[in-house]
Amino acid sequence: METHLVYSSVHFSTLRSFSFSFSRLLPLTSSPLRPNFVRAGRGVRLRRRPIMAAISPESTLLHDLGVSALASGVALGLLRFFEELAKRGVFEQKLNRKLVHISVGLVFLLFWPFFSPGRYAPFLAAFAPGINIIRMLLLGSGLWKNDAMVKSISRFGDYRELLKGPLYYACTITLATSLLWRTSPIAIALICNLCAGDGVADIVGRRFGNIKLPYNPSKSYAGTISMVLAGFIASIGYMHYFHLFGLMQENWSTIFGFFLASLAAAIVESLPISSDLDDNLTVPLTSFLVGNLVF
Repeated sequence: METHLVYSSVHFSTLRSFSFSFSRLLPLTSSPLRPNFVRAGRGVRLRRRPIMAAISPESTLLHDLGVSALASGVALGLLRFFEELAKRGVFEQKLNRKLVHISVGLVFLLFWPFFSPGRYAPFLAAFAPGINIIRMLLLGSGLWKNDAMVKSISRFGDYRELLKGPLYYACTITLATSLLWRTSPIAIALICNLCAGDGVADIVGRRFGNIKLPYNPSKSYAGTISMVLAGFIASIGYMHYFHLFGLMQENWSTIFGFFLASLAAAIVESLPISSDLDDNLTVPLTSFLVGNLVF
């Protein structure tokens, strides 16, 4: 007589929990994957076993150190890539600088879901942008010479510029990572408005900004509108990305909050004070203040 396999029911939520834990690459260890069969009357029944079990805090720490090292390596590799582009003159200097401005922070944000829920995870994640704080201080003070990097991230090729905008940029992302972390929509709004919003505004404004704002002739309608749209769209994209890992809820109130934060950041960036205060400070500060009101 043919032997029948009679499986015990496996709830959909259990399967979903397994795939969710695997996709997040959390430092969990799986129980043996070989089926555990026991005799059950005429057939064979599959005895359920725990699919995942949490492991030690030490292993969690090692996991987060590994992800932090990977994120740092990718960020430094990206900077090195744009250094080479600046050396070869592939892009005009201001465009190359803004491509760095846009890409580094947004690429770094992609790594957040792969850290564990451990208490030290945000601080280990902040190690990657924290390295750039040290680099900016060394380059901006003249203690370290790297003309290609200076050219790729400064406005006019002066190494002392790195103690302003680029340093503020690195400090902002480091603080947002260590203090707000990945369950906060404020962190997403802050980084997306700083990177995508401000970066795209400059690129679009230089190319299509013929019609200037009446209260600030150095800013244009095209640049300001593109800043709102770029910051808002990037925020929505990362909200959905984090939602896939179970880190954030998707709802209309959060979407509306992202729009208000992007709009406020763009308005502040368009004001005449932007010539006196660096937008790497005003944009994230505005996003943070408005975010605390709307989220």
